[in-house]
Amino acid sequence: MTADNRLHGLQVAVTRPIEQAESLCDLIQYHGGTPILFPLIAIAPLESYTTFENQLGMLESTDWAIFISSNAVSYAMPHVIRKFGNVPENLKFAAIGHQTARELSIFGVHNVLIPRTRFDSETLLALAEMQNVSHMTIAIFRGVGGRELLAETLKSRGANVYFLESYQRVNPQTDATLLNDLWKQGKLDAVVVTSSEAMRNLLQMAGASMWMQHVTLCVNHERIAELPRQRGLKVLVAKEPGDDAMLECLSQLVKKP
Repeated sequence: MTADNRLHGLQVAVTRPIEQAESLCDLIQYHGGTPILFPLIAIAPLESYTTFENQLGMLESTDWAIFISSNAVSYAMPHVIRKFGNVPENLKFAAIGHQTARELSIFGVHNVLIPRTRFDSETLLALAEMQNVSHMTIAIFRGVGGRELLAETLKSRGANVYFLESYQRVNPQTDATLLNDLWKQGKLDAVVVTSSEAMRNLLQMAGASMWMQHVTLCVNHERIAELPRQRGLKVLVAKEPGDDAMLECLSQLVKKP
């Protein structure tokens, strides 16, 4: 990849968890922009894994294991391997996206069902393998809380669904003062938000702050755009997931000479 300066002068806050923000921050800097780390979600282990460990025995009579994130894999699979010695042979695996599938491969799981276009619950549910699930038992590996669409839809199709929650998400920020100060100094043009939870955290902290009316929120899914649009904020939606699509989204904000 050749640097083309397409983000020249653009100052962008990235709200991903720190461990997931590095690649996008590097891309922004490489193409002439200034990345600002402002994580709105931090991934943390559970305070107790007793309930999770007790539930793992259910995997022996489970048909599908669906992982909704790479964090779900990294926090859950070591417990699975420790309990069973290897991956239970009866399980079929599905994942929301390629990164999650790659994380599963580290633990010896290579045959993973993933969506072919957008990487979200809706697209996974549209796959043929997720249609005729009546009387099947499906485990959804995730963090504490989250969307219920996947479970509710599978239940409506006759599946027995349960959650295996192996981590929690917390907001490491106490307020949005940093972003407000940067905007006042003319050093903030856009904020990248790539999860609905991070968007809720941002909107809750920022409230009706003036700066929110003047920066552009760049998101990677129409679902994440809904709340800020309801508040009349400026939102751009990347055409697809991934850093390259977000880079293209951000490049729309650069003033052409």
